[in-house]
Amino acid sequence: MEKQELRAAASLAAVFSVRMLGLFMIYPVFAAFARQLPGVTPYKIGLALGIYGLSQGLLQMPFGLLSDRVGRKVMIVLGLLIFAVGSAVAASSTTIDGIIWGRVLQGAGAVGSVILALVADLTAEENRTKAMALVGMTIGFSFLVAIVAGPAVAGWIGVLGIFWLMAALALVGIAITLFVVPAPRRSRIHREAEAVPALLGSILRNPELLRLDFGIFALHAMLTASFLVVPGLLRGALGVSSRDQWIVYLPVLLVSVAIMVPAIIIAERHRRMKAVLVGAVAALAVSQLMLAVGGHDVYVLIAAITIFFTGFNIMEASLPSLVTKTAPSGSTGTATGVYSSLQFLGIFVGGVVGGWVNQTHGMAGVFIFAGILAAIWLLAAATMRPPSHLTTRLVRIGNRSAADAGRLSAQLLQVPGVAEALVVPEEGLAYLKVDSKIFDRAQAESVAGAAYEAV
Repeated sequence: MEKQELRAAASLAAVFSVRMLGLFMIYPVFAAFARQLPGVTPYKIGLALGIYGLSQGLLQMPFGLLSDRVGRKVMIVLGLLIFAVGSAVAASSTTIDGIIWGRVLQGAGAVGSVILALVADLTAEENRTKAMALVGMTIGFSFLVAIVAGPAVAGWIGVLGIFWLMAALALVGIAITLFVVPAPRRSRIHREAEAVPALLGSILRNPELLRLDFGIFALHAMLTASFLVVPGLLRGALGVSSRDQWIVYLPVLLVSVAIMVPAIIIAERHRRMKAVLVGAVAALAVSQLMLAVGGHDVYVLIAAITIFFTGFNIMEASLPSLVTKTAPSGSTGTATGVYSSLQFLGIFVGGVVGGWVNQTHGMAGVFIFAGILAAIWLLAAATMRPPSHLTTRLVRIGNRSAADAGRLSAQLLQVPGVAEALVVPEEGLAYLKVDSKIFDRAQAESVAGAAYEAV
């Protein structure tokens, strides 16, 4: 990447990560803290933990579409201000209901899709995948840091202090957006990074994408539901307070990452994606069964948590890649937008249903609920078609009329390695799905009459 592009990608990754860091920090410590609030019930604890996912999931794509009209930075700053206000409301609350309303506002600052659109505005097509990967890796790293740091930070400033920290981090994100992130020369719709409303119907009718959408929904529902009860199990089995549980999470996450890395290499390089995916979902299901049956045993508990986070990290790393590989040409942004919305709705359902089940059926019921989700997902994963190993490529086509689109698309399909071709004359681009091992770059350039650019 060019220096300016690297600056843009790194600064926007920082904006994304400072926001996500605080959100995930409360996961390991919130349930224990909330039990001390007046009028609290297990259901309300789950609602408070998960409800930000509802407002986030519903507003994610509208924020992105609105940013096409009023500007990316305007919407990012507005979203972070809403997030900061929500964090301050939660931090100032003395009741669970006040925290719930604060969490709703936090989720309403749904800037994720806008950040990705701005990344696309500020990077050339050939460098966009690298920029997006940098943002994705930063988010994943923020999650791991937050789970370990959350208990330690809560021991220092308290859970309400973490909410104040979220507000402060949002203001840091605003400063980065205004003073570090470069201003784009112009904003335009990027089909590989943004949702296109006209394509929503076809994406929602695609059975393979729906399997992946259910997967991310189930994954985050299980994560949220589990954090309602796992800290209590750790406290009971190990005698470790919620604020000292980083001692447990740190080695568990290190082991899970150590297993995840070779698993992803096998999946991508050796084209064993389906086998790795099914194995990871099976691991998630097994972990829930272990927790439901033997969660009070120290060794079973630690083993189950390690298995869960291993499966979780594998899926968190591989599902976005599967979505981009599965989405039809020119529909990646729309497919990713639906996928992201389902992720946040999974957080909401995991919190609400997990809280209700915990209130009515206890800890074991929560793990049974999560196990049922994993079993349904396992059936969907086992019956899915083997994922394609196609990657997206962009070819500049210069000035072409709409009448030329069909003919040029047919010609590009004759290029070795090209499986799909969508020509969009108004964007001056052809979106290709190709097998990179046999794709003939020179022939694609010749057919398009323009320089080849890879995404």
